[in-house]
Amino acid sequence: MKINEILSLLEEMAPLSFAENFDNVGLLVGDYYNEVTGVLVCHDALESVIEEAITKKCNLVVCFHPILFSGLKKITGKNYVERAVVKAIKNDIAIYAVHTALDNHHEGVNKIFCDALGLKNTKILVPKQNFIQKLVTYTVPENADTIRIAMLQAGAGTIGNYDNCSFNSEGFSTYQGNENSNPSVGKKGELTKTSEIKIEVIFEKHLQSKILKALFTNHVYEEVAYEIYDLQNQHQNIGLGMVGELETEMSEKDFLELVKTKMQCGGIRHSQFLNKKVKKVAVLGGAGSFAIKNAISAGADAFLTSDLKYHQFYEAENQLLLADIGHFESERYTKNYIFDYLTKKMINFAPDSTFCGIVLSEENTNPVKYL
Repeated sequence: MKINEILSLLEEMAPLSFAENFDNVGLLVGDYYNEVTGVLVCHDALESVIEEAITKKCNLVVCFHPILFSGLKKITGKNYVERAVVKAIKNDIAIYAVHTALDNHHEGVNKIFCDALGLKNTKILVPKQNFIQKLVTYTVPENADTIRIAMLQAGAGTIGNYDNCSFNSEGFSTYQGNENSNPSVGKKGELTKTSEIKIEVIFEKHLQSKILKALFTNHVYEEVAYEIYDLQNQHQNIGLGMVGELETEMSEKDFLELVKTKMQCGGIRHSQFLNKKVKKVAVLGGAGSFAIKNAISAGADAFLTSDLKYHQFYEAENQLLLADIGHFESERYTKNYIFDYLTKKMINFAPDSTFCGIVLSEENTNPVKYL
C-alpha cells in the first residue's frame, strides 16, 4: 500500500477543503508514492514522536497539529520544528496533519469533545461561511432529468438533512449558430427558439470540478450554458465549535468538576460563577476566544475552550460561565478518534510482513504542566 492510499482514507475523514485558510494541512513531509511500513497516529509530530515512529517501524506519522505551520527559511535543527523535520527527512518518514479539516467536520474534534461530556442535541456553533456555491444551467426538457441526476450523484443538492435538492423552471431560449457550429437542436445559420428547463443546484465548493464534469458529460448541447455563484449562506453542518445539552442540569461547580474529570484537566481557569444551573453547553477545542459571542448568542450557560487571555474573561459579560480547560485537554481524544477511524477502515486490508499496522503514539506531547 502506498502512502497516498492512506491519505485518501484520511481525506474521507477530514476533507482538506474543510480547513481554515490560515492552516497548513495535508502531507507536510514525504513522498506520496512510498510504500507504507506502518502508521503512527499522534497529537503533535515532535522529534520524540518521530523517534517513536522509527522505533516502531512506521514511515507515516499522522498528527493533529501541523508541525510546519508557517514557512521555514532554513532547516538547520536550531528549534523543535526544524529538528522534527530534519529527523523525518533523514529517516524517510512522511508527516500528514489534519488540524482544522477535522475541527470543522461535524463528526470531528468538537463532536468528540461533546461526546466525552455526554452532550446531546449537538449542532455547529460557528457555521462555515463562503463554502457554498450555486450552479444554474439550461437544457431541453428531454435532457433535464439526465443532467439533474448526474449532478446530484456528483454531490450537488444537499441542504442540511436533505439531499437531491434542486429547483427547476420552464422557459424558452433562442440562439443562432455560425458556420462552425453543430447544434443538436436546430440548424446552423438559423435562429432557433426552443423550450428549455432551467436547473438550479447548490453544492460545497470543493465539489465544483466533479459537478461540472457531470454536467458536461451528460449535456446534449455543443456549447453548455451555465453560471456559478458564490453564496453567503452558512453551512450548518461544517464549522468550528459545537453546542449541546447535558442530560441533567447541574450547578456550575459540579459541572466544572465533571469537565475536569472527563477531560482529565490539570486545572480550569474560569469566569465568576453566576449561581445558575448549567444545561446548555458550547465547546470549541483549541483556541476559541473568537467564539465567545457565538456561545452567548446560542444561549449557552457555559462555554468551554482554551488559550483565553486575561481580558477575554470579561467578555462573558455575566451571561455565561467561561472556562479555559487547556488546549491539549480540549483536544485530548482526537488522536484516539483518528486511530479508531483508520483501524476500522483498514480492517479488510491484508497486510504483508513489511506492514506493522496502525499504531497509537504513547508520547504525551502536552507542553503545559501543572503542580
